[in-house]
Amino acid sequence: MKKIKILFTAVAVSLMTLLVYPQLAVAQQLRIASGLPPMQPANNPLYTEFQKRLPEATSGRLSAQMVGMEVVNLANMRSGLNSGLVQVGLFLPAYFPADLPNFNLVGDLSLMGGHPQATAAAMTEYIVTCSDCQQELKRLGVVYTGSHANPYSLLTTRTVRSTDDLRGMRIRVATPQHARWVEAMGATPVSMPTGEAFEALSQGIIEGTVTSISDLISFNLQDVIKSVTLLDMGTFHSLIDHAIRQNTWNSLSVEDRKAMISVSNTAILMTVDRWIEMAGEGRAVAEKRNIPLVEPDTALVQATRGFVAQDVSVAVNQAETRFRVTDAAQKIARFQQLMSKWEARVAELNHDAEAVHQALQHEVWDKIDLAAYGR
Repeated sequence: MKKIKILFTAVAVSLMTLLVYPQLAVAQQLRIASGLPPMQPANNPLYTEFQKRLPEATSGRLSAQMVGMEVVNLANMRSGLNSGLVQVGLFLPAYFPADLPNFNLVGDLSLMGGHPQATAAAMTEYIVTCSDCQQELKRLGVVYTGSHANPYSLLTTRTVRSTDDLRGMRIRVATPQHARWVEAMGATPVSMPTGEAFEALSQGIIEGTVTSISDLISFNLQDVIKSVTLLDMGTFHSLIDHAIRQNTWNSLSVEDRKAMISVSNTAILMTVDRWIEMAGEGRAVAEKRNIPLVEPDTALVQATRGFVAQDVSVAVNQAETRFRVTDAAQKIARFQQLMSKWEARVAELNHDAEAVHQALQHEVWDKIDLAAYGR
């Protein structure tokens, strides 16, 4: 009898604890993965800050455990999310053009990118309010919270100042638009992950890469690159920074969804600032290693601008004929309008990351019904 009484008391105490502290009953530790090495800004601060800020934003209801590249990398992130191996991960839509054609329609327009803060905000607002994009994401079983953007340049194994210098070179690219630009300049595009560029450059498989100048540091390209052309190559912004597994999102309260989005966008804008900062550090490394920072000639700049203007019709045609995207021209025009809007907005805010985050929250997320979003 005494044992039964003790057991009854223990059960009663446990039930009372759950009633008084209900958050203990629903506390979740989410497995998160960037799929990138620690020094990459898309890992630190994009994922380290997300991990750090999530418990505080949710009063301890949610926390995060980082999963390393040996478990999940960018190439297998989709299967990692689908299987539940991770619940939040960095997802690259460019890997899945047939599954995400509406997302990639604007995500692939790298050369339309302006200031990275403005591009990140414009991309986020576009995807959040694009019904066709949302349907694609739903079919994939992931929920979108935002995209960052980082500025791109041209890094090569020999000096490139003009279109003549580019002709015949093999250049690694990350997006279809960059590939089309390379072809338009008389060179050959080579598609490969950033992490493979060092080996390809060192072996002479490629002679350049369109990427962030910060990769001189983060991927140690300073040992194989001989020249940096300071040509504005737009931004890379085809990203779902914190893709949330659908079942995980569905299990969250509206309050915790709002908190996750806020934490995600804080980390995103911190990451944009880190990319800009690292671009400056990359320049410093180039100067220290006597890697020339080359100004492109006027003809190359004008040829690039002309390509961007003419490429819109190519992007529209490919999207509509190959992937059956509807109203592609109107969608691109809307993205351009959002780019103009956010370029002006971030300039008004003096490019202050916290102020841009608040503007994004007020002008985009506060207008979204999070009870229905992503469902």
